[in-house]
Amino acid sequence: MVIFWLIVFAAALAVEAATSALVSVWFALGALGAVFAAALGANLAVQLVVFAVIAGITLIFTRPLLKKLFPNKFIPTNSELDVGKTAVVIETIDSSTGKGRVRLADVDWAAVSEDGSSIPEGESVIIKEIRSSRVVVRKAEEIISAAEK
Repeated sequence: MVIFWLIVFAAALAVEAATSALVSVWFALGALGAVFAAALGANLAVQLVVFAVIAGITLIFTRPLLKKLFPNKFIPTNSELDVGKTAVVIETIDSSTGKGRVRLADVDWAAVSEDGSSIPEGESVIIKEIRSSRVVVRKAEEIISAAEK
């Protein structure tokens, strides 16, 4: 069983090295504990308990600490920075047919309206959301009139 646990240990380390997302380091530590239990002659049930206890304890006590030390900060991409900006409709937006385009800072985007309505060419719109390669827009005048109320 020592060989089995060494393989589990190596596999967990390989997964951790490949992902660097702190997903399997605890299993590697649990497998290392099980290696020692197997080397001391413990039966399979004891080895499994040692594995589970060590993996569980290290997960419970180290994950919150590591998350504080290495926070996952959101960094917006260029397209996400366009949300809230004003664009001009260059091809009538018709959500029922899925057609429509807007131009924002010399870049053309496929567009759909937020509420499913049609928006004619030449209208100013506000980018509300980016969905893959499409922008979700709303008429700029609707937003201005709602803010005035």
